Amino acid sequence: MTATATKRRAWLPDRAADPQWSDAEARAVVEAFDPRALPDSFYDDPYPTYRALQRLDPLHRCPDGMWFATRHADLQAIYRDTRRFSSDKKKEFFPKYGDTPLFEHHTTSLVFNDPPLHTRVRKLIVGALTPRAIAQMEPGLVRLVDRLLDRAEDMGDIDVVEDFASAIPVEIIGNLLAVPHEERGPLRDWSLAILGALEPKLTAEQEDRGNRAVVEFVDYLEVLCAERRRNPGDPATDVLTRLIAGEEDGASLTEAELYQNCIFILNAGHETTTNLIANGLHALMEWPDERARLIAAPELIETAIEEFLRFESSNQLGNRITTCPVEIAGIALPPDSLITLGIGAANRDPAQFRDPDRLDLSRTPNRHLAFGSGPHTCVGLSLARLEGRIAIARFLARFPDYALCGTAKRARRARFRGFTEMPVRVR
Repeated sequence: MTATATKRRAWLPDRAADPQWSDAEARAVVEAFDPRALPDSFYDDPYPTYRALQRLDPLHRCPDGMWFATRHADLQAIYRDTRRFSSDKKKEFFPKYGDTPLFEHHTTSLVFNDPPLHTRVRKLIVGALTPRAIAQMEPGLVRLVDRLLDRAEDMGDIDVVEDFASAIPVEIIGNLLAVPHEERGPLRDWSLAILGALEPKLTAEQEDRGNRAVVEFVDYLEVLCAERRRNPGDPATDVLTRLIAGEEDGASLTEAELYQNCIFILNAGHETTTNLIANGLHALMEWPDERARLIAAPELIETAIEEFLRFESSNQLGNRITTCPVEIAGIALPPDSLITLGIGAANRDPAQFRDPDRLDLSRTPNRHLAFGSGPHTCVGLSLARLEGRIAIARFLARFPDYALCGTAKRARRARFRGFTEMPVRVR
């Protein structure tokens, strides 16, 4: 076992790394589990804890009253039943944020709403993300990736996150919203600040940073939208023009809905895709036999992307609230019960995936929940897959022997699983 693996499991019982640890050992982990008070080592490797929850307490009652679901079948059922399990976050988020810019954003955006707002906004975005539109993005994406790889070759040592993975979705989403290139500088920091405020427990600094980011982003969007109204883009490719124009029947978004869903588009596409690329490249270093397979058979990239999404899900947590009495995992829940969806846990569920803790780049079937399921399936999943496929395949083809030249640092976040730093030597 590597020093890193030893460190990441230090808070668990002695045999916690073994899937066959005893019920007593697993129970100690389960009883200590609180998403708002996680030990630091959890962020390096949450999966032993998820295994314990799945095996002994698949619908875990957290100290704050929130329920934490970890089984694939339970999450699938919750995703599909939007009538009984609502995505509306007003009741959950007001105690957390109060009357703040973060509350307005997270209760107005597509992902945290039910119909009719969810339906209207989703329809407008999907219209600009047709298979044809995404196919037209591929040549430009290849050119972008190759420019980044050329720069990486010149540098020799790079930070995969800063110098490669994060640069790709910011450019792609900037293109979707037609944000001028010279104005894209703040986008990533705004996104990180707003999404960071979704963590189960907030620090005062995270909350302040998140609120300031929403305000600054909205101020910028007011100017950008005014300009776009004067000079509309092509609605077939310009998502912002589509959102401003509204639907064919004349229905349109309010100003708040327009701005907050522009922020959502950046956030949803930026963080998850950055993590997909960096997580995938890191996994290939930890599983050298699978890396050799992919180098020998580049056509495996399609199933490889699905396996990266399953194995290290970019988005680890989701949330729902019950609208009526329900039963999950044999437990009766009343209306207004808050449920955290353990997406990362469900994607390692042995009841759904054979040998779930093994990276298998040819795994089929692979019915992971990295993009959710049902009506709330990620609207940009095809674009994220394209970005991941192009980025990882071309990186590996260009630098097949890339290796860490420092410490890869995991972000200390439970909801989004990724890295803050990943120093790699590519020469």
